Amino acid sequence: MEFDPTRPKWVQIADVIRKRIESGEYPTHYLLSEVLIEQEFGVARGTVRKVTAALRDEGLIVTTHGMGSFVAKQEQ
Repeated sequence: MEFDPTRPKWVQIADVIRKRIESGEYPTHYLLSEVLIEQEFGVARGTVRKVTAALRDEGLIVTTHGMGSFVAKQEQ
């Protein structure tokens, strides 16, 4: 992915993942692996944590301690 230097990387990554959730590419209960996000986008764990925090605040994902972050059931 080519990042826009005028926007924070975590915002751009959150936009991509949000679109994947909305399109159904990432269905309900899909595990969002921090390691895979790090690898796909070439960013540090701290950046990934900002992404998951933002998506959690929006209600798009839920995080269970010791299990990971999963796509939440979306309201129609």
